[in-house]
Amino acid sequence: MRFDILTLFPEIFDSFLGESLLKKAIDAKLFEVHRWNMRDWSKSKHHKVDDRPYGGGPGMVLKPDLVCDCVEAVKGKCDEPGRIVLLTPAGERLTQPVVERLAEHKRLILLCGRYEGFDDRVRQTLDPWEISIGDFVCNGGEVPAMVLIETVMRLIPGVLGDEQSSAEDSFSQPGWIEYPQYTRPPEFRGMKVPDVLLRGNHREIAEWRREQARLRSEARKATKSVSHPHEKDS
Repeated sequence: MRFDILTLFPEIFDSFLGESLLKKAIDAKLFEVHRWNMRDWSKSKHHKVDDRPYGGGPGMVLKPDLVCDCVEAVKGKCDEPGRIVLLTPAGERLTQPVVERLAEHKRLILLCGRYEGFDDRVRQTLDPWEISIGDFVCNGGEVPAMVLIETVMRLIPGVLGDEQSSAEDSFSQPGWIEYPQYTRPPEFRGMKVPDVLLRGNHREIAEWRREQARLRSEARKATKSVSHPHEKDS
């Protein structure tokens, strides 16, 4: 799988891509990540990338010619055309089912906005898949892009080593919360590891984990309904 990240700040991704599982997976060629500085497609002398919004208002808006030229050039860097993804608070919520749909693509081209966002003609021209990581606003699309890459790469065969890990993750089943995990020591500050986990009976452990996941999931739903009485689960 291939990720292409289009951003004004490619250096933000240095540490993110150079550590832990991501680095190991990239080094093992399980997937590849390419970064592109949209400023390189600016036609102005001073590499201007934005301008004042028509109609007035605060902030600056990313220019449509710059962004579309960049996307079209990057698409040509690979035989696989890829799916364009625009990170925006107005997009579809990133849930595990959406992550699974994203992981079906061989290439994702991630558009990271800044300032007051993109001229809307970018959306109209490129017809991107608009994705949001939540009902809040970030300074730009870079952190949401990192979240998307992290969630998708966990579904790429070989990345986690143990393929069961992603299958048992929270939200791998809609509305399902993962059971609690424990490790050594068996007692910490008066809190003991549940006996069932120490007996080595795999059937009992599996039953205990299912029950704990059920209880946690029900408790979360109850808390959510109290906090947001008019909000429906998706």
